[in-house]
Parts: sequence; C-alpha cells; structure tokens
Amino acid sequence: MPEGITIHHASAADVNDVHQLECAAFPSPWRREFFESEVHGSGRFNLVVRRQGRLIGYLFAMWFFDELHINKIAVDEQERRKGIADTLMAECIAFAKRNRIRLMSLEVRESNRGAQAFYRHLDFTPAYVRPMYYPDGEAAVVMTKNL
Repeated sequence: MPEGITIHHASAADVNDVHQLECAAFPSPWRREFFESEVHGSGRFNLVVRRQGRLIGYLFAMWFFDELHINKIAVDEQERRKGIADTLMAECIAFAKRNRIRLMSLEVRESNRGAQAFYRHLDFTPAYVRPMYYPDGEAAVVMTKNL
C-alpha cells in the first residue's frame, strides 16, 4: 500500500468529495445523487482513499451472487502512477475472493488505451464492445476477469 494513505468504506460524508473528483476525472460524470444512492445501497463495495484528509481516489462497485461490476474508479490527477488505483483494485479483488465472486467486469472508453492497459495488467481481458455506450456516443470496451 502506498505510504501515507488511508482507505475506508465510502459513506454519505464522502459524497461531496467523491463527486468533486468525479467531475474532474470524467468527461461525462455521474450526478451527485448517484453516489448518494450507491453509499446506501445493498450489495455495494465502495472505497475511498485519502491522504492527509484529502480525497485522492475512490472505487464504487456492485455485486450480486457470484459477479461483481466495477462502476467507477478514479484517482486525482496529481496522485496517479503512485499505486493508488492498484491498491483500490487489490482491495476489490480480495473482497471478491472472500465472497466467492467468480467474475468481475467493468466498462472503459474505447479511446482510453491507458486504462485498458492498466486493467490488462490486472488480468482483465476485453470481452466485447458496447457501441454508443457513453453520452457523447463513444463505445465502451467491456473487460472481464475470472477469479
């Protein structure tokens, strides 16, 4: 785990900071209300990472039966390439294994080659493309990992 960070389950108190990072990280951000709903939902695995109290990353996932879907993961631009996303994903994979989840999935923009490479590094493989998935019309590559 990178030095000087804390990780905890996301709560309602984190939503404003999460939404602020979401708006900075994504061209089509989720609305704040979506995060509010997620922190209160059942079958959710939501983490936030802080450094000296400042939110620097988050992961929001949902699970049902033996499948887990990663809805959102983001790291503050100044904190990228420091192991934060790797740590979040490691926590998520460990959670999945503890809960006998057999399949993990996520979507990534077709143009986001860096993110696709990151997920391949974690043994996710492209499964198929969802055309016109994002609000701006870009396709999503669905990537999966068998556990």
